[in-house]
Amino acid sequence: MQTENLADFPAGSTFEADLVIVGSGPASYAIARELAGTDIDILILESGLEEEDARHGALNRTEKIGEPKSDAQVRKRIEFHSGLIPSWSNEEQPYGVRNRCLGGSTRSWAGKSAAFQPIDYEQRAWAPHTGWPINRQELAPYLERAASILNLGPNCYDESLFARAGVEPPQPSFDKKLLRSFFWQFARSRLDKMDILRIAPEFLRLEAPNLRLFVNATATHVNTNDNDDAFTGLEISTIDGARSVVRAKAAVLAAGGIENPRLLLASNRIHRNGVANKNDTVGRYFMDHPGARVGVFRKEDANAVNDRFGFYGVKDGRRWQLYMHGVSLSEDAQKQEELVNCALYLLEDRAADDPWDAIKRLVKRESNDPWADLRAVATSPFTLANGAAMMLFSSNVLPEKVKDAVVNFMIARFPNFAVGQQQRRGVPHKLDGLFIDVITEQFPNRESRVLLSDKKDALGAPIARVDWRISEAERRSIMRLAQIFASELQRAGLPTPVLEDWITAGRPEDGVFIDMAHAMGGTRMSTNPEEGVVDSNCRAHGLENLYIAGSSVFPTSSHVNPTLTIVALATRLADHLKRVLI
Repeated sequence: MQTENLADFPAGSTFEADLVIVGSGPASYAIARELAGTDIDILILESGLEEEDARHGALNRTEKIGEPKSDAQVRKRIEFHSGLIPSWSNEEQPYGVRNRCLGGSTRSWAGKSAAFQPIDYEQRAWAPHTGWPINRQELAPYLERAASILNLGPNCYDESLFARAGVEPPQPSFDKKLLRSFFWQFARSRLDKMDILRIAPEFLRLEAPNLRLFVNATATHVNTNDNDDAFTGLEISTIDGARSVVRAKAAVLAAGGIENPRLLLASNRIHRNGVANKNDTVGRYFMDHPGARVGVFRKEDANAVNDRFGFYGVKDGRRWQLYMHGVSLSEDAQKQEELVNCALYLLEDRAADDPWDAIKRLVKRESNDPWADLRAVATSPFTLANGAAMMLFSSNVLPEKVKDAVVNFMIARFPNFAVGQQQRRGVPHKLDGLFIDVITEQFPNRESRVLLSDKKDALGAPIARVDWRISEAERRSIMRLAQIFASELQRAGLPTPVLEDWITAGRPEDGVFIDMAHAMGGTRMSTNPEEGVVDSNCRAHGLENLYIAGSSVFPTSSHVNPTLTIVALATRLADHLKRVLI
């Protein structure tokens, strides 16, 4: 599919469609893919271009009035997010990580995927505002379709994965009343064997006569009728301010966890609170996944720990899929101690004399000790040779069939090594140990929210003002998971980690928690319009033809990376749109 730039059309143009979709991330792609080739005429709007650029990226600017608050949090999130996303700036986005370009959030995601656990959909007595209008069983067939869209393997994320991998569960086992094994898998690109899946190239491969994709087309206002009970159109603009209009029978807002509520709040000509906001729920119950480092395994214990919590290869048809092993709090522990659902996983701790980091510093002339960096390079020939071989593999020299065969072989025989190469883009590193990180859900909080700032963006629209709040329950749950994990390791006779001081002191208020770029909940799904923005079909309460897709509709967040659930809900929405628009 060819992209069309809105700037190539005269200002004041009017575009007609049966369905207009705002955004070009995974939710938008899933809907477009499912409706491709139907009689529904679809116009997809991407605010940015095919690649990120500074002018469009500046439209992502946010104002922060909530978390992160401390200097330590700010330093940590700069270290974490800038290491993954070179275009990101903490000054521009003091909360959140947004990509304004074709493919949306998949431009910078890690491909990490899993399905919510059954408890995540349930109403929990100790947690107000929990519970979904739909359950895990109802969403199950859409999770299967979503896994196919994201090029994932089987939706298997609990202890049953050991049998699928053809291995016995690790022994001795942990107390299942406290901890349960949890797995994540990684969405692999269909086009680049050494990369994860990106939505932009998938969109460009999508060919259907009923689809049009505009870039440089920012939605600035959602128009409704005088009664504010039906969508009538969108006002859109180029980055240079050339305005046009889209008229459509229905619209889907799929612009992301911050942008969806921001756009609704800013569309306030008919109702001063904005569109779909008669009950003052737009932007409220805003969530992310607070993340924290809770400890580290020493260098001498790294291999033994990796044997227990490494990666597993699972055969899926003719290919192999990688799964990452961690642990989550059991439902029993959550209920007994009134905790939130959270999970623990391990990350590499790179050595100070890692040769590839040394090369990077030398090339960029950023080395504080050039002789030490040269010594690190000279004394690590195997690591460098390994990296050079993987760079050759990432190039266009080897045929695709050879690459496929090698990747499948490595996942089947050496899954820990294979995932390292994929995540590092072919560059192995020298390690000093393993970090222990925890990611947690948040219980819905009405006062955690997205609002509008007095500051304006380049198109004259108010930027998002984010008041993200972390509660005592989330801090305490992360601390308890770390404590239980260390205790169970000791009981099993396995190496024990060095826990962070705030964990051993029992002071969760001292932990350094950051956002994981998983904005959720600001247009949450609810049965009662007074507690949410959309119904179980993702249709805005009180508007007959306005729908919302993406993580902003999540009633609760689980600890799980959101993309698989985003795509499952979008696929389900696509089926609904077929029924109402054809």
